[in-house]
Amino acid sequence: MVWILLTAAAFVRLDTPAGILHGQWSPGVVHLADFFTQFGLGGWYLIPSALLLVAANLTDWRSLSRRSLMLVYNWTCLAFLVLSAAGLSGLAVNVLKYAIGRARPLYFDDFGVLALHPFAFDARFAGFPSGHATTMGAVFGVALLLFPRRWYIALAITACIASTRVFVGAHYPSDTVAGFGLGCAFALACGLVFARLGFIFRPMPSGLPVRKKTFRLIGAKAG
Repeated sequence: MVWILLTAAAFVRLDTPAGILHGQWSPGVVHLADFFTQFGLGGWYLIPSALLLVAANLTDWRSLSRRSLMLVYNWTCLAFLVLSAAGLSGLAVNVLKYAIGRARPLYFDDFGVLALHPFAFDARFAGFPSGHATTMGAVFGVALLLFPRRWYIALAITACIASTRVFVGAHYPSDTVAGFGLGCAFALACGLVFARLGFIFRPMPSGLPVRKKTFRLIGAKAG
């Protein structure tokens, strides 16, 4: 509900000013945003996770000590969590953005702030939600699950990267808010599933997942 309200607030208050300001940001701001926006690409998170899973599959687990076995197991679980959160949310956002077909800010003067062309299958009409922001929301969700006491650091970093999509002119603010919330929701859902399966997390009486004490990525204790 909070996610929907924030998306609606961004649409009402921020999207039109962002459309008007499109192309008027200073070159320095655009150049900086263009650099950091690259970290919103899913490949930064999906490829290393996939490679970790491949490496784990090629490892002879029977030859490992108990401590090393626990370490490899934890890294494998983490890779699977990231792949699930970022990968599934990435698939969902691509279906949604083409089904909705919202025009990007580049075409604000032609179509306005709310121009929908459902199933146009045209990159010009694939603005809502933002794919980069969805990836950042998934990364934030994973960080929130693993390091709940440092959530504000993860939020500051991922939200800043997601917001670069506005400055490079690829999305409206509501696109990024919606995408960020979508990615975070998928990550939290994956955390709930992992907790039920006993991977990384354990379920609390409230149903929320909490990281197990045995989950360590450095110097893991034998479980």
